[in-house]
Amino acid sequence: QVPLVESGGGLVQAGGSLRLSCTASGTTFYGYTMGWFRQAPGKDREFVASILYTGSSPYYADSVKGRFTISKDYAQATVYLQMNSLNAADTATYFCAAKFGSRSTNYNDYEYWGQGTQVTVAS
Repeated sequence: QVPLVESGGGLVQAGGSLRLSCTASGTTFYGYTMGWFRQAPGKDREFVASILYTGSSPYYADSVKGRFTISKDYAQATVYLQMNSLNAADTATYFCAAKFGSRSTNYNDYEYWGQGTQVTVAS
């Protein structure tokens, strides 16, 4: 499988910011949608944001609109998730994922996954 590697997680105070990165090794994802999901202990995996590999059509869950920004670096096979105004509800393991074709918020539609990076928001 094509590996996806997330980085940038950590411990941050409420109101702070983090930027997550997702890098695809060995290939590009032309024609794919790139997505971010998160999962807290005992909770279902939740859609966060997605973007086409071209960099167009960013899309966000209502819970993160206005606070998170998804973007793509054209020169590198890297997708970013800039997270601002973090709060305790954002605490979760964050996963990068990819699917062929157009946007979906359903994690079952995504065929490639990273191992996850932990984000913990403390008061």
